[in-house]
Amino acid sequence: MGVKITIIGAGSAVFSINLIKDICVNPNFDGSEVCLMDVDERRLNGIYGLCKRYIEQDARDLKLEKTMDREEALKGADFVLDVALDYGHARLREGWEVAKELGYNFGGSLHIMHDEAFWVNFFQLRLMEDIYLDMQRLCPNAWMLMVANPVQAGVTYLCRKYPGAKIIGMCHGGYRALELFSILGLDRKDCSYECSGVNHFVFMNTFKYKGQDGFPIIEKWLAEGKNIELLKNAKPNQISKYGKYGPKAIDIYRKYGVFPIGDTASTGGGAWGWWYDTDDVKERFMDDPASWWDRYFKTLDARVKNRWEKIEDPNVDVKALFGSVASDEPMIPTIEGLAFDVEHKVIVNILNTGSFVPGIPTDYECECWAMVNGSGVHGLAMTPQPKAVIAQTYRDRIAPVEMELEAFRTGRKDLLVLLVLMDPWTRSLDQAEKLVDRILDMPCNAEMKKYFVN
Repeated sequence: MGVKITIIGAGSAVFSINLIKDICVNPNFDGSEVCLMDVDERRLNGIYGLCKRYIEQDARDLKLEKTMDREEALKGADFVLDVALDYGHARLREGWEVAKELGYNFGGSLHIMHDEAFWVNFFQLRLMEDIYLDMQRLCPNAWMLMVANPVQAGVTYLCRKYPGAKIIGMCHGGYRALELFSILGLDRKDCSYECSGVNHFVFMNTFKYKGQDGFPIIEKWLAEGKNIELLKNAKPNQISKYGKYGPKAIDIYRKYGVFPIGDTASTGGGAWGWWYDTDDVKERFMDDPASWWDRYFKTLDARVKNRWEKIEDPNVDVKALFGSVASDEPMIPTIEGLAFDVEHKVIVNILNTGSFVPGIPTDYECECWAMVNGSGVHGLAMTPQPKAVIAQTYRDRIAPVEMELEAFRTGRKDLLVLLVLMDPWTRSLDQAEKLVDRILDMPCNAEMKKYFVN
């Protein structure tokens, strides 16, 4: 028997088609329904047409629907994927320009010069809660898979406020270890690893290759300078990928003894270490977040333009374009496990209720391995991270998110100021207050300004 999967924010030129592909190559989903929902009619129609062509080419028994009405999309859903960005990149970057004028720089906290800026997160958290409350009215037994950021704050906030909420945060960051294994020339079938922490701040602390400790393989690769060679020879569109193995990541690995994975040490500033981006050392660590973000948006714009040219070309062979092999995304295996009792081991973002990641608060989000099957999501006990890593996790991730959530919960503007004061680029109370005031004065943030009062 099939299930209904609703995708909120389905207008992504890549994400939705990958989900459709993962469903199509899995016969357990025969007879299922996928409902695409987006508020942008052009994007919705384009993605719907592309997905429909893929399904028809694959000759799968899969029903595809589209709607701009969220309530209609949620009715009867078994699984709801929230991939929606309520706050576009243009507004994010407008806020960045304000922050830069006031002395803020990349490489600080994720709450200002990064894509989880506090003015973005306000609208995202509000949307996440609205979707969840609609689900309680329209599909109360459905699972919510939270893919849109901020996953860390969103999972913590909603699962605390609504005990027993069937919410799973999903992120592919922990799976970037597979990328490292590929770069090392290893077959992933021979590799096993643990990667845990909190979202966007995860570390690989165990790695085995053919049952033996795999870290000597990494050490040999580093000793031969292969990581620097990789980065120096990278094309502009590869810097994001290979920068995660550059001098900053290796310095973190040397200091703490565990390997930072995914966005933890990305060249976009990541979740770690403003000191790597100060003028006296940034060249040595080959870390230039401003250039990275500039390339990121240019590459993203070019990729989206290219995708839309293909989406709107009725002659494109969509199966040849997107392939017929399942992606590494964890969403569909997670749904398969819950819906059809096909057990999968996946990386999830859930409350740390079982102390799955030692040292992280039990009422806070953690990222860990879990077994997913028909009886639910069962977090697995992770190998403890070094105490120094846990301490840094509190400083750079948990403390700011807790401050942000308290500001969001209470509507207190002074707590937003305290959040800004946590950023390492803040030099005075006056600077922090000016940033909050100017962000709230942006016309696009009018609703936010009404919400936050002293």
